[in-house]
Amino acid sequence: MTVRTRFAPSPTGFLHIGGARTALFSWAFARRHGGTFILRIEDTDVARSTPAAVQAILDGMRWLGLAHDEGPFYQMQRMDRYKVVIGQMLEAGTAYHCYTPTEELDALREAQRSRGEKPRYDGRWRPESGKVLPTPPVGVPPVVRFRNPQSGVVAWNDQVKGRVEFANAELDDLVIARADGTPTYNFCVVVDDWDMGITHVIRGDDHVNNTPRQVNILKALGATVPTYAHLSMILGDDGQKLSKRHGAVSVMQYDEDGFLPEAVLNYLARLGWSHGDEEVFTMAQFVEWFDLDHITSSAAQFNTEKLLWLNQHFLKQADDSGLAAETKRRLEAQGISTAGGPDLLKVVALYKDRAATLKELADAVHPLYAEVHASSELRAQHLTEAARAALATLCERLVDIAWEKTAIGPAIKETAIAAGLKMPQVAMPLRVILLGQAQTPSIDAIIEVMGRELVLDRLKRGLA
Repeated sequence: MTVRTRFAPSPTGFLHIGGARTALFSWAFARRHGGTFILRIEDTDVARSTPAAVQAILDGMRWLGLAHDEGPFYQMQRMDRYKVVIGQMLEAGTAYHCYTPTEELDALREAQRSRGEKPRYDGRWRPESGKVLPTPPVGVPPVVRFRNPQSGVVAWNDQVKGRVEFANAELDDLVIARADGTPTYNFCVVVDDWDMGITHVIRGDDHVNNTPRQVNILKALGATVPTYAHLSMILGDDGQKLSKRHGAVSVMQYDEDGFLPEAVLNYLARLGWSHGDEEVFTMAQFVEWFDLDHITSSAAQFNTEKLLWLNQHFLKQADDSGLAAETKRRLEAQGISTAGGPDLLKVVALYKDRAATLKELADAVHPLYAEVHASSELRAQHLTEAARAALATLCERLVDIAWEKTAIGPAIKETAIAAGLKMPQVAMPLRVILLGQAQTPSIDAIIEVMGRELVLDRLKRGLA
């Protein structure tokens, strides 16, 4: 059997963390087994689906690097196929027309609720042997209902939850086509999975209640039922349902906030799945290790601090040239040019160990390319008379020394000793004048990458 998986988001919003994890697991399972990963856009909710949301999904998948092998397929472009299958089911007797007006259905359900019963369609238009159906009302377009089995159970061996079963008596006859002829969600999903030869459906456990209906329709069509794996939900740091305040934002917001896609993928992989005690790994390793057996059935918990820790790890390991290009892009988006400034490759190499995100990295190197003036409080704290005199002396020494930190560091230290000051009493005010802040990487390394001309210019103006 050739494994065929699918990711089938509805374009009614952005691609969020939960959807991204589903996509990752479906992608990885296909890759692990040399199979095919399909992207399907379930856009039948015309009122809520938007082109912007479709683009947000495509952008998120592209940023994460989860390339699909087939698709994207759009359900709205498959309407003719759905109508053909509905016609076949009507002819086969596995579906039927129902003319019950909406008002009658509402009244029926209200009466059932008042009696403490589960609201459900009562099968009044369901054809049965010996049953006389009412005369179809003139001018009333019917819906089409699936003729669900009324006895027995529908069951499947869920790869995450184990055996799951529902009594067919609990399932009423689902509407598979509305009165205007448009097919409904559960029906479209079935036909798509059937036509696309999906072998494994990996999706969130919010779809568990849809599965028995979909299995029964597949069986009525004579189609092979896929293997199902329903992933547990993701909770926020506080154990509550994931929301925007926890991180349930667009995947592209993580890009905006400076996270690396490989860090986000690594983090998502560990939300409900594990391989021993491995915490940090490449996507190649993940694909090699991934299976459905090690997905936990308990809810996963989103932890922002853990994601930041992972991102910092990947940032430290990242290639400097790639980081420099990304930092340049972020600075230019703020209207800051790196042209003519310090060598960005060297600057990034110097700063990357101190940043947890690309945003932090860009913010940290910003003062090297656009002068940032220290607050009056910071200047008053560090630029004492003694410090200013020492920096004036240092400025003179920096004019003609070798421009490398092995010479710059001793020059700063000797200047401090000659002025009767401790090293921080010179280094801190030096940082304040050069970069507008008291905390930076090693000051001799900073001065080296800034270059003689920029350093002397800022020193002279800062001491004026």
